[in-house]
Amino acid sequence: MDDDFEFPTSSDVNMDEDMGIPEDDPVNPILKEGEEKEIGKNGLKKKLVKEGEGWETPSAGDEVEVHYTGTLLDGTQFDSSRDRGTSFKFKLGQGQVIKGWDEGIKSMKKGEKAIFTIPPELAYGESGSPPAIPPNAILQFDVELLSWTSIKDICKDGGLFKKILTKGEKWENPKDLDEAFVKYEARLEDGTLISKSDGVEFNVGNGYFCPALSKSVKTMKKGEKVLLTVKPQYAFGESGRPASGDEGAVPPNATLQITIELVSWKAVSEIIKDKKVLKKILKEGEGYERPNDGAVVQVKLIGKLDDGTIFTKKGHEEEPFEFKVDEEQVVDGLDRAVKKMKKGEVALVTIQPEYAFGPSETQQELAIVPANATVDYEVELLSFVKDKESWEMNTQEKIEAAGKKKEEGNALFKAAKYERASKRYEKAVRFIDHDSSFSDEEKKQAKVLKITCNLNNAACKLKLKDYKQAERLCTKVLELDSRNVKALYRRAQACIQLVDLDLAELDIKKALEIDPDNRDVKLEYKILKEKVREYNKKDAQFYGTIFSKMTKVEQARSTKVEAKQEPVSSVG
Repeated sequence: MDDDFEFPTSSDVNMDEDMGIPEDDPVNPILKEGEEKEIGKNGLKKKLVKEGEGWETPSAGDEVEVHYTGTLLDGTQFDSSRDRGTSFKFKLGQGQVIKGWDEGIKSMKKGEKAIFTIPPELAYGESGSPPAIPPNAILQFDVELLSWTSIKDICKDGGLFKKILTKGEKWENPKDLDEAFVKYEARLEDGTLISKSDGVEFNVGNGYFCPALSKSVKTMKKGEKVLLTVKPQYAFGESGRPASGDEGAVPPNATLQITIELVSWKAVSEIIKDKKVLKKILKEGEGYERPNDGAVVQVKLIGKLDDGTIFTKKGHEEEPFEFKVDEEQVVDGLDRAVKKMKKGEVALVTIQPEYAFGPSETQQELAIVPANATVDYEVELLSFVKDKESWEMNTQEKIEAAGKKKEEGNALFKAAKYERASKRYEKAVRFIDHDSSFSDEEKKQAKVLKITCNLNNAACKLKLKDYKQAERLCTKVLELDSRNVKALYRRAQACIQLVDLDLAELDIKKALEIDPDNRDVKLEYKILKEKVREYNKKDAQFYGTIFSKMTKVEQARSTKVEAKQEPVSSVG
């Protein structure tokens, strides 16, 4: 969680098990008005005079503003900001005030008034502060916390500080893939203007102007305005930067002061982990529901090439374009992206060729899409009707839905679309996985479907070379039917590829016991025996090489020992 969005956690507030109330914290005790308690273990005492607002308290590095009156224990006043008519500002936890202040004021809320009794060890010690404060004096300060401005060390290395001038909205922060729209003004420490923009959009991960902008924007909220103090390592370093156009020169090793406002940003999400399908939100949708596999969606869309050529336009001048998700009615990347959209959302979806039209030139309604083209779709999700979820079905509907998904998977498998077939089999099993409410007859039907779908899915995984998953699926089948020859056969196939030859041999032998004439199993046994011979040969070569090297080393050692030994007949 980012530093400027910190909620109390369970470690911050310990709840009394019986009463459900927070336990007392020795560093920041809970006080009622008029109550006094010790803060910490160094003798500092705090008496609450007036409750503050909310729950937030300032942190080290924050700039706090206070009014105070300081007195000795006998009531002698030695200082007062109130009498001067000017509040006092300082950075908390930076050693700019006595230790008792640093420790005490960080326990206060905005608007709170408290009296701190500070021992000499946390004040002016043995020396005092002549002539007003004698040696070893215990001091009392009547303090009111007027406000504070959060100052964060963004990179935790003293190179980039952020002072919040205007708080932002909500809690989200931009991420690397997002596109931020900001206003900023950058100056040297002497006030010289270096760069300014009343509105610029940039990719957060790629950054803009200097590294500090990207790093700071990722900690900001919409509408937030901050003042950055930027040391050279996050500005322009030892080299500086020459003047260019309207922008001034930055001397070597210069510290910059940058005021920046995060006006807005467009969230960009990675639909597929390899960044080959990206979705940028142009207009937020409503609610939280999204289409699922099988949902019927209605959209407006425009498809464009990199050069801006429109190759398709649907749902704008006629009825909305309607399609069913996960039925290959649109390109794969668009299918996947729509499942991540909300009703009313407008998004720009950028799709690499692997998830668009692939390596072949493709004729579309308005233009030809060249081979290996990256395409953009501007999509508005007008409405959708979700496919029925399993929890919305009765038991018979679940069995029927599982059977339907199994048939869809079979059709996809025959078309060599193994990844999509695998998803259908998985969904079929999910419909019937929890069968506690099924009748005995329904449980029998569900068992047959589970066995068939898991076996077919294992065949998909073998085709996709996902041997570990194939082995796991076959094991699930064998838990339901220990004499299932197909499960033993396919698990043996997976185990051979995983070089678990012992388990493969056990499975094949068991399968042949059950079905001695099964040609496929016999053929797999021949493959297994060949694999065993191959690995035995490799092992023999490997160990033979090791033994040969060890023999040579031993011979070399023996030769050296013999050379060092003198003949027995030699005379001393």
